[in-house]
Amino acid sequence: MTKRLLLIEDEPNIIEAIGFILARDGWHVKSHTSGKDAAEVARRERPDVVILDVMLPGKSGYDILREIRADDSLAGLPVLMLTARGQSKDRELAEQAGANRFMTKPFSNSEVLDAVRALAPAS
Repeated sequence: MTKRLLLIEDEPNIIEAIGFILARDGWHVKSHTSGKDAAEVARRERPDVVILDVMLPGKSGYDILREIRADDSLAGLPVLMLTARGQSKDRELAEQAGANRFMTKPFSNSEVLDAVRALAPAS
């Protein structure tokens, strides 16, 4: 069965790069670019893993993650947070919001692939 990933990211080059990396590994990748309704998209799409950018138009990734964790139907969803800001405060905020993993931009293809594979539920 194909694993499904929801990529919530507003930078087209990152969407393209991550989509390519994961599709080549057998993932079905759906992307969404707005923070405003991102939690609703996660509810509708029911992905196996979410990659969530911190800085999005409409709502921050931290707020979206809090919404996901507060929703009983999504609370256990594995989330990898991405940010261009890699300070320890950013990592702490991600952990407090409930991120499973945290990764700073720029990242290598293998880092993303390894993180997503590690977060994926066992089939």
